[in-house]
Amino acid sequence: MDKNKLMKFKSIIGLIIFSVIISFLSPRFLTLPNMLNVFRQTSINAVIAAGMTFVILTGGIDLSVGSVLAFSGAICASLIASGTNVVIAIILALIIGGIVGAISGVIISKGKIQPFIATLATMTILRGATLVFTDGKPISLGSNKGAIAFSKIGAGEILGIPVPVYLMILVFALCYYVLTQTRIGRYVYALGGNEEASRLSGLNTTRIKVYVYTISGILASVAGIIVTSRLFSAQPNAGSGYELDAIAAVVLGGTSLAGGQGSILGTIVGALIIGILNNALNLLSVPSYYQMIAKGVVILIAVLLDRKSK
Repeated sequence: MDKNKLMKFKSIIGLIIFSVIISFLSPRFLTLPNMLNVFRQTSINAVIAAGMTFVILTGGIDLSVGSVLAFSGAICASLIASGTNVVIAIILALIIGGIVGAISGVIISKGKIQPFIATLATMTILRGATLVFTDGKPISLGSNKGAIAFSKIGAGEILGIPVPVYLMILVFALCYYVLTQTRIGRYVYALGGNEEASRLSGLNTTRIKVYVYTISGILASVAGIIVTSRLFSAQPNAGSGYELDAIAAVVLGGTSLAGGQGSILGTIVGALIIGILNNALNLLSVPSYYQMIAKGVVILIAVLLDRKSK
């Protein structure tokens, strides 16, 4: 069994054991309404983590996803509130996320700046831009027909299953196809395995980096659309700390922070672990301050496991 499969197997075993423990601690955990709520909540982090998987597979990191979520959500909400067609508003929000991601990719590849520093800068700039754009206040979607239709994305259900869950499945299916069945997927793994060797073999490493950060930005915008739709408003502080949850989900799923090793399927498992942890802490009425400590410990464990696997 190769290292990727071994780490994914360990993650699945950990998820099962964790779920069993929580089910004993809280009888409400395995109820259908609660499980649907877990999947709905997990979908947002999972979509962001899917994009983060591409980035981390190349050996990079993207700290700007939470700010991209907030900024694209604010733009989308503002357009819908002004009466703009919902489809156009969504497309523009996705384009904004893609542009921000592409800019990060160019700064990292052309400017030779470490991904941590580059995306920390874009995270800070976008958070400030969001606060300026919203004036630090929520933007309500309003009561027009477009707003009502848009709200179904985050709060609607199809056959009893939340719409965000379907979107999560679609995103992961597309990402799985790209990473396993296309040349760009092979290039992502090659770049993360050895960037210099990839460059010498003729791969356009600059283009690949721009691609993966663009994907990360677009998927962060998808998450922003879901959040904005569900809350029926754009919150200026939306997405704060989401980058940490996404990174934790990717690493818990077996993807190496050094790049070149991991899978999108492992990320699903990691996102579920984070989602179940959040849900369990709420069910057990753990104060929010202690929840932050618990999540920090999980992130630390994820990084230590990544280091140990090497």
